[in-house]
Amino acid sequence: MNLQSNDFELFDLPVGFALDRSLLDERWKALQREVHPDRHAAADAQTQRQAMQWSVRINEAYQRLKDPLKRAAYLCELHGAPVQAENNTAMPTAFLMQQMEWREALEDASDEAAVETLADEVAEARLRMVTELAQTADQRQDWPSLAGQVRALMFVERFAADVSQRLEQLGQ
Repeated sequence: MNLQSNDFELFDLPVGFALDRSLLDERWKALQREVHPDRHAAADAQTQRQAMQWSVRINEAYQRLKDPLKRAAYLCELHGAPVQAENNTAMPTAFLMQQMEWREALEDASDEAAVETLADEVAEARLRMVTELAQTADQRQDWPSLAGQVRALMFVERFAADVSQRLEQLGQ
């Protein structure tokens, strides 16, 4: 194993958006069993430090690969098209209008049923967007477009969190 390997190499998986989640989980567990710091508790300080580095590296890679949004952003980075969400917030007008409509609907929602309807709509949009990520990454391999799709999905994820928070408030 090499700390400099990309996440896919680390888990011995093909580089791509689509992945077998059960295989990822299985390989994560196997790698953790191999390098877990507790397994090296009796070793010298350097070996313990290396085990800790490996454990952290494996966990970070696992978190990145198991999450579709993080995996797509990582693929963009690997292919020279970083997402740059902090610097690039340009979105298509139709997308921005949808975001504004959703925000207004959330503000106007007076009961739990209205917020749940909005949550369902956002969940459907998210599923469509994840499907589009897969097509853009694995079929078209259009990394700049994928970066834009990742930025858009980040907006949707933040809004979904706001909807969930509102549902929690109404449920109290």
